[in-house]
Amino acid sequence: MPKLKSLFSAAAICCSTFVSAQFTDVINSNRPGESMAAFSVGKTILQGELGFTGVKEDHSLLGWDSKGLQSDLVVRYGAFFEQLEFIGELQYQYDKYNYPDVGIEDETRSGFKTAYLGAKYLVYDPNKNYVDRKPNLYSWKANHKFKWRNLIPAVGVYAGVNLHLSDKFPPTDQRTASLKGMLITQNQLGRYVLVSNIYMDKFGSNYETLGYVVTLTRGINDRWSAFVENQGFQSDYYGDLIFRAGGAYLLETNLQLDVNFGVNVKDTPSVLQAGLGVSWRFDGLYEDVILRLPGEEKEMSKEDKKKKKEKDKKDKKRKDAIENETPEQP
Repeated sequence: MPKLKSLFSAAAICCSTFVSAQFTDVINSNRPGESMAAFSVGKTILQGELGFTGVKEDHSLLGWDSKGLQSDLVVRYGAFFEQLEFIGELQYQYDKYNYPDVGIEDETRSGFKTAYLGAKYLVYDPNKNYVDRKPNLYSWKANHKFKWRNLIPAVGVYAGVNLHLSDKFPPTDQRTASLKGMLITQNQLGRYVLVSNIYMDKFGSNYETLGYVVTLTRGINDRWSAFVENQGFQSDYYGDLIFRAGGAYLLETNLQLDVNFGVNVKDTPSVLQAGLGVSWRFDGLYEDVILRLPGEEKEMSKEDKKKKKEKDKKDKKRKDAIENETPEQP
């Protein structure tokens, strides 16, 4: 989840002309929540997000239960454009399943429960060309008060393929592949970040699912952040409402640790989750992308300024030499 420095980096777009487009000073992970942020990791950035979650399910009506461990791996890579990100997701589950009414006792199941390949694109960034040119030099409060324009969200879209790799977990009669689409919004509200996802999963199959995820994250300081989240989904096979909460700790600039807890609101089945995770980013190939407002002069680097200064000196010497040159006498 976004950290306070990431929040400051995003907020700086509102008061600085020269900013990095998608890239933030510290890692910006989607963990530990289930929502997807609107912004990409940045061009040439490779990021991995790994989590392990203990899951307990108990169906009071049918009498079955399961206890096990889920492992989630997400690989994100920014390519071609700052706004574009490619995403691969895998979820592997190992559990013990009991269903006495059909004669199943402690049956061990393991396999890939979900697998996705997709891409996300930032369609609209409200802060891309915005600069607050009217700071109040006499009032800290005036400069930090709520601004209605913060309600304008960044908007992203996601499209992907859901690959059915295992028949160990219901529903077992799914198609080999189906589609997933998502609309993403993200608001920067001071120290808070509000992310909303509305998605259609398993599109084109008999188990089309319509769902949403809403995540509110708060940066506590430059190391800690906390989040609360609500996810709801509905299909002909299964519907549920899940609440999650947790926090993340920035261990290093490119390394984050997290913890999360989740519980649903029904008992058909009841779901209890608790997990740990880690996110790591490789940014060794990243080059800053400078965004400038229309009409503003290009800012040169120190090296460019030095080269220009040396060139101007040479040009001046050459000009002086020509002007002082004595013409030959006939």
